[in-house]
Amino acid sequence: MKVVILAGGYGTRISEETDIRPKPMISIGNRPILWHIMKIYSSYGFNEFLVFLGYKGYYIKEYFANYFLHESDVTFDLGSNTTSILNSKSEPWKVTLIDTGIDTMTGSRIKKAQAYIGSDPFLLTYGDGLSNVNINSLIDFHNSHDQSLTVTAVQAEGRFGALEIGENSVISDFKEKPKGDGNWINGGFFVCNPNVFDFIGDGNEIVFEQDPLNELASNGQLAAYKHSGFWKPMDSLKDKMDLNAMWNSNNSPWKVW
Repeated sequence: MKVVILAGGYGTRISEETDIRPKPMISIGNRPILWHIMKIYSSYGFNEFLVFLGYKGYYIKEYFANYFLHESDVTFDLGSNTTSILNSKSEPWKVTLIDTGIDTMTGSRIKKAQAYIGSDPFLLTYGDGLSNVNINSLIDFHNSHDQSLTVTAVQAEGRFGALEIGENSVISDFKEKPKGDGNWINGGFFVCNPNVFDFIGDGNEIVFEQDPLNELASNGQLAAYKHSGFWKPMDSLKDKMDLNAMWNSNNSPWKVW
């Protein structure tokens, strides 16, 4: 199964970083979050990627065009005009980078995948979210149902602490940023049958999370794989700092490789 990654948005909520580079190229440790996402899938044996570019997509092209330079030691012999790659680190990846337009919406980007995927099921996720979801279990769940699309449902971490207030305004419990409010949200990490394309119209303005997913749901074609483990998007500078702190302390739950 091919893995489609949406990597073309503006990332306006973390503009401190995206003024310089596209959101999927923001670093965790010394590698882009896009690399971390690909490593998750690769650890389950999925090594063929379609990365859909838009805003500052040339940064992503440059990264993969010079992957060995980014990942290895290198000797430049200026006298002989030669370059030697030392202790090269490679991944078993086939990466296709597709420019889908700067202002193209998510659904329209996915529609453009049809020409590259054809009639096969495929995996789909966003280029800014990490999780320790078990991809094989996710696929098994999808295959055990008749729905066209399965979304990984997660409960996001709350933004604020929660107070449990009893009689006489006495606080009986304090929880620092409890997980969610009981609601499940779209966490990405989709499994899609090819007929998903039938629910996406033409044009560049189709938002996948609006009409296509609503129509799939109303037709009983959308299933939820509930994931109670780790999930975190990079939506803000604080998210970036949190993810880097996890990585640097060797406490990164998404590192399943």
